Amino acid sequence: MRAIAGTDQLSVVTVEDPEPGPGEVVIDVVAAGVNRADLLQRQGNYPPPPGASDILGLEVSGLISAVGHRVTAWSVGDEVCALLAGGGYAEKVAVPAVQVLPKPPTVDLVSAAALPEVACTVASNLFDAAHLQGGELLLIHGGSSGIGTHAIQVAHALDVRVAVTARTQAKRDFCRDLGADIVIDYTADDFVDVIRGSGGADVILDIMGAKYLERNVKALNTGGRLVIIGMQGGVKAELSIGALMTKRAAVLGTTLRSRPVTGAGSKEKVVEATRRITWPLIDTGRVAPIVDSTFPLADAEAAHARLDSGDAIGKVLLTIG
Repeated sequence: MRAIAGTDQLSVVTVEDPEPGPGEVVIDVVAAGVNRADLLQRQGNYPPPPGASDILGLEVSGLISAVGHRVTAWSVGDEVCALLAGGGYAEKVAVPAVQVLPKPPTVDLVSAAALPEVACTVASNLFDAAHLQGGELLLIHGGSSGIGTHAIQVAHALDVRVAVTARTQAKRDFCRDLGADIVIDYTADDFVDVIRGSGGADVILDIMGAKYLERNVKALNTGGRLVIIGMQGGVKAELSIGALMTKRAAVLGTTLRSRPVTGAGSKEKVVEATRRITWPLIDTGRVAPIVDSTFPLADAEAAHARLDSGDAIGKVLLTIG
C-alpha cells in the first residue's frame, strides 16, 4: 500500500514479489505496525530514506519464506518480527537479516508486529543514548502511546522510577497499571512542578520537541539527559545554554529509520541491543506488547484515523491477507 503522490490518500497496488538479496530474507507478512511516521509520509512530510521502499510500514511480523546468500541465522518457516525502512504494508517484504528478531514464545504472531519499532526505539534511546540506570527517575511524555506503554514496562522491570504525562483518566490509570509511579494530567498540572517536586528527572523521553524544550530542561535533574525522538510540538525553540550548563545536562536528538543497516550506530547494533535488553523481559512475561486495535489492510485509512485521533492506548496494527 502506497501513499498517492501529491495527496494524503492511500492506494492498494500490485507489485512483483520481492526476492532476497545477499544478507536479506523475505517475510510473508501476517501483521504490520502503524506508526506516526506512516501518517507523516502519506502527508509528504517524511519521505523514505534513499534506497528504501516507498510502500508504507516500518515493522512487521510473519514467517520467513526465502533466505538470501550469506544468511545463516534464519531459515524458511521461522516466525519473526522485523524493523524496516519501509515496505511493511504488503503481503511480502524483503529485509536485511540483521534487522530481524525472533517472535517471542509468549507473544502471538499478530501481536509481535507491535514490538520492533517501539522496542528498538526504547532500547536505543533510553539505554544506548541516555544510559538510564536503575533507581533513576524517567519522565515519558505520551505515556499511553505505543512507545510510552513499552517504555513504562521496560523501565519498571529494570527498577527505574517512572513518571508519565497522559491526557485522560483512562490513559493515566492504564499507565499506572503498567508500572508508572507518577502519572501527570498535563492538561491540569504543570509537569515541571510535579517532576521537580519528585527530585527532578534523570532522563526525559520526549515526543514533543520544540514546544516542551524549555520546560523539559527545567524538569531535568543535575546531570539529566533529555532525549528528543519526535517533533509533534514543532522543530524550532530557544534554549538557555546557561540553564543546560548549570545542570551539566545533555540534550540528545535521535532517529531510527535513517540509520545505516550495518556499522557504528546502525540498525544492526540497535536490534542486537534490543534482543539483549528487552527480549528476556518479554520471554519472562515482564514486558508484553500493548495492542489498542487491529484493522485489515483494506481498512488502513481507519487504522490511520485511529492513531491520529490520539485516543489509542498502545499500538494500532494492520493484519495482512
